[in-house]
Amino acid sequence: MKTLRTLFIAVGLCWSTASFAAVELAGVKVEDTISIAGTTLQLNGAGIRYKGPFKVYVGDLYTTQPVKSLDELIAAPGPKRLTMTFLREINSADFGKLLTRGIEDNVSRNEISKIIPGMIKMGDIFAANKAFVPGDVCALEWDPAKGLSIWAKGKLQAEPFKDPAFFRALMSIWFGHTPADWKLKDQMLGIK
Repeated sequence: MKTLRTLFIAVGLCWSTASFAAVELAGVKVEDTISIAGTTLQLNGAGIRYKGPFKVYVGDLYTTQPVKSLDELIAAPGPKRLTMTFLREINSADFGKLLTRGIEDNVSRNEISKIIPGMIKMGDIFAANKAFVPGDVCALEWDPAKGLSIWAKGKLQAEPFKDPAFFRALMSIWFGHTPADWKLKDQMLGIK
């Protein structure tokens, strides 16, 4: 009986450790935890963004607690981070335009009118970077104390966006009712 209990405990420990082990997708190591503003975030999910047959980037989402929807992501306490590690070269101005289109596909015109300054600022950030090449990383970090920070190629791109509505609109690109990639949405939300 004692041996059986020990076996169950060992199996349980293996499962719990396996669920938080770092993974590798398309040659990109996805960490199981990261830290933002002194807060440890857990990997919520990760996947590959495809455009047709082409792998574009590895996307991963980090949160303080598991989330399964855009509403849960926004409501989750503390910082959050969505990271894209590019697998192919992409013109960053074109990428910025795709992000804008993704917002337009998921946010009402009335809501868009309120976040236009943020959309313009975001477009300027991506236009200034020229291109993303394989291995480049773009991270969108939300810290409730600071706002949304956009990191590209290891550098903070501008002062944080303070507007929570802009953060929600940006996250709707991946997690809204018309996501850029349904499979990636499910993977990053841990639904698979």
